[in-house]
Amino acid sequence: MQKIDVPHILCADCPIQHRAVCSRCESDEFDRLESIKTYRTFAANDPIFWRGEELKYVASVVKGVAKLEKSLEDGRNQMVGLLFPSDFIGHPKRRQIEFDVTAASDITLCCFEREPFERLLVEVPHIAQRMVEIALDELDAARDWMVLLGRKTAAEKIATFIEMVARRQQIDEASPSLNNLVLPLLRSEIADYLGLTLETVSRQLSTLKRDGVVEFIDKRHYRILDMARLHDATGDDSDGGFIP
Repeated sequence: MQKIDVPHILCADCPIQHRAVCSRCESDEFDRLESIKTYRTFAANDPIFWRGEELKYVASVVKGVAKLEKSLEDGRNQMVGLLFPSDFIGHPKRRQIEFDVTAASDITLCCFEREPFERLLVEVPHIAQRMVEIALDELDAARDWMVLLGRKTAAEKIATFIEMVARRQQIDEASPSLNNLVLPLLRSEIADYLGLTLETVSRQLSTLKRDGVVEFIDKRHYRILDMARLHDATGDDSDGGFIP
């Protein structure tokens, strides 16, 4: 059940302001956003949106992580994405949500009424430009995920996931560190997300630990001991494929 109990934060003081949809706004544009925004919090595993639900508001993730999922007719469920702080939920001009959105952890959203927000996209170029950039970033991420699911080995998938989570937390935290990172998913959920078995996920995480690449503080908290080796384990070209 959602709770609207978060103290109001001015847009200019928001912890995700440097990356969110409002990152290029001027003071008068912040004032317009202030007039249509509210904060909502959800506990871990709470539903935020159901697929097909009327989209009354769109939102930026302020704190926590959300899962994007899609259910098939036979009841199977597939996780198709993760949303981190500064990521955007909902597509303006669409009246329904296309995926189930669930809180992977306790989460705070900065929510904008959909119709007033759509008007701002027409009237405030800074917001419209940032929305285009966010959409292009999502497209790039989707293409990277196609490579991961279609071509990478189990070991490369796990390394890529760990690196992706670490890099997002480094970007979004006020005091970035590789020594106190949080896995947003249970191992069973990581298996679902990457198309692996639970046993394979556990085995690959144990290998990274044994090889001195990562250290697990507990089941959900870890630190990266060697980022260069972790990146090498992802199978990605460090130079973008350039051959001198």
